[in-house]
Amino acid sequence: MPVTADYHMHTSFSGDSDAPMEDMILQGIRLGLTEMCFTEHQDFDFPISKEFPAGFFETNPDSYLYDFLKYKEKYADRIKLRFGIELGMQPHLSKKNAAFAKAHEYDFIIASSHLCNGQDPGFPEFYEDKTQEEGYRIYFESILDNLKVYSNFDVYGHLDYVVRYGPKKDEGYSYEKYRDIFDAILKKLIAEDKGIELNTKGLSKGLRDVNPCTAIIRRYRELGGEIITVGSDAHTPEQIAAHFDQAAAILTACGFRYYCTFENRTAAFHKL
Repeated sequence: MPVTADYHMHTSFSGDSDAPMEDMILQGIRLGLTEMCFTEHQDFDFPISKEFPAGFFETNPDSYLYDFLKYKEKYADRIKLRFGIELGMQPHLSKKNAAFAKAHEYDFIIASSHLCNGQDPGFPEFYEDKTQEEGYRIYFESILDNLKVYSNFDVYGHLDYVVRYGPKKDEGYSYEKYRDIFDAILKKLIAEDKGIELNTKGLSKGLRDVNPCTAIIRRYRELGGEIITVGSDAHTPEQIAAHFDQAAAILTACGFRYYCTFENRTAAFHKL
């Protein structure tokens, strides 16, 4: 397996996972991973619903850190463990997210757009007054809005996350259809020395491609982008490192010779 570091995963410290941290670690060791980074959810102001009660996508960083340090020491001779967080982006949260990010010494921070204009694009209500194409464009434009006001992160997560949950998912979707906004996003990330991730969860959910799609990953490299991590977005042990062989092949085809890991917010490059 060319990629041996999974840099996007959740445990029971995230509301949408019941997986004990130690179970995730043991599975990573069984799979032959050399490194794992936990990236628990921190989404302030996530809309409350029957499915998602208040605080559902917020973690307790102190409890999380306590368990992390315990297992980091216990398994130090078997696998490298990194302390990460996945921050939910919304423009009005820039100061709140900045304070949260500075409160602990994270190894790695993913910025992710799970919401758009306060709405969850995974719910049909988001598309009530718009077509899927219009909804996707509004979502992608919101990423650029976030980048204009917040920069304390290392990679932007699953840039086209919205296609996992749209009415027709990735049917009719392509980088070319939104080239103008994607190029603006990628140029902004590169100018600020930020990376992207190759997230394999889309394949696990039946999409035709990873998130973001291969064309976006290729375009990021064409524009000079070099920082890229690989993550399964696992919420259970069984999902760890899913489709990583395919991820490595995609990176190579897009012109990457390396993938990245992070320690103390500093990137390290590993040959594919």
